[in-house]
Amino acid sequence: MKRPPKVMLVATEASADALGAGLARALRARLGDDGVSFVGVGGAQMAAEGIESAFDIGDLSLFGVFEIVPLIPRALVRIAQTVRLGQTWAPDVAVLIDSWAFTSRVAEGLRRRAPGVALIKYVAPQVWATRAGRARALARTVDHLMTLFSFEAPYFEAEGLATTFVGSPALSRDFAGADPAILRVEIGAAPDDPILLIAPGSRPSEIKRILPPFEAAAMALKETRPGLHLVVLAADTVADEVKAQVAGWRHRAHVVEGDAMKLSAMRAATVALTKSGTVTTELAMAGCPMVVGYRVNPATAIIVRMLIRLKFLTLFNIAAGEAVAPELIQGRCTAAQLERAAAALLDDPERRQAQIAAQNAALAKLGVGAPDPFGAAADVVIRVMRERGWAAR
Repeated sequence: MKRPPKVMLVATEASADALGAGLARALRARLGDDGVSFVGVGGAQMAAEGIESAFDIGDLSLFGVFEIVPLIPRALVRIAQTVRLGQTWAPDVAVLIDSWAFTSRVAEGLRRRAPGVALIKYVAPQVWATRAGRARALARTVDHLMTLFSFEAPYFEAEGLATTFVGSPALSRDFAGADPAILRVEIGAAPDDPILLIAPGSRPSEIKRILPPFEAAAMALKETRPGLHLVVLAADTVADEVKAQVAGWRHRAHVVEGDAMKLSAMRAATVALTKSGTVTTELAMAGCPMVVGYRVNPATAIIVRMLIRLKFLTLFNIAAGEAVAPELIQGRCTAAQLERAAAALLDDPERRQAQIAAQNAALAKLGVGAPDPFGAAADVVIRVMRERGWAAR
């Protein structure tokens, strides 16, 4: 009798947690609720799918060399713990999601201690932007790679790594259930009142470095536009910290949690102040013009500038080859510059519409509207397990 496959999912950041949860749902849809079992590391969204995390991922959600350094001892313990989990539970496949610094070391540990486990990396390291050597390193340690964007595959196939383009969930986001009117009722905004959406990120380091200039810009915008409503997105991993900080703002801001309200807020927003990352693609999908800001430790910024080969950070800016959305990075991510860029959009409807049109054109280049990416990823996982003979054990 064929036994249900055992799948290990590893995600240490909010965006990876969302991918893990979506993949788990897709695998259950194909194999049945009793047709697959899960174990792993993840956050609130994977927990909602019944996957109990081996530890709290909140304190590992960092970015930047110098932000990570103080956490190295703890991270090494968590890496070892994750490897032991795989060694003990002996899954048919371990899907290691994003977070190169963590998952690459988990892959190396599982390869040594649990060589029978098939290893799949979900989300490619951005070798097209920096550190091309990671493609070769990944080819040595995992059996298969699932990429979010079609242009990534050749970098890894050239190193002999089996690679499948599955698509980005951000480019397949279904906003049909989003209800801007409900969001407006929730915050007391009239149908035509302007809304500034603030998306500061999901890592503690982002809340520490990015939220303060976003706050200062939002306060200045509110003072000259009394009818402006402020809405702040709070990711699960940093919700308590975000709510505590926003509670002290001199002008009221409404904190939004949960996926449904997040999508409604994106659709309702007039303009967004956002950190770079997946959220920029989601905002573009929602038809929201935005200003992108980001800061890291100054020493980290020096290293990043030496490594990064791209002119832009925002994916649709990269696809367009121009700054469709303004990017204010590091020293330019100041309250004054953020306020000025956001004000230009808030006060000019034609400018907003032009940016939305340009965002849509860039999304088309990235492959918006592709078939279900989670279903495609689930198909890859099932195929890899079958190739490794799980049905016979």
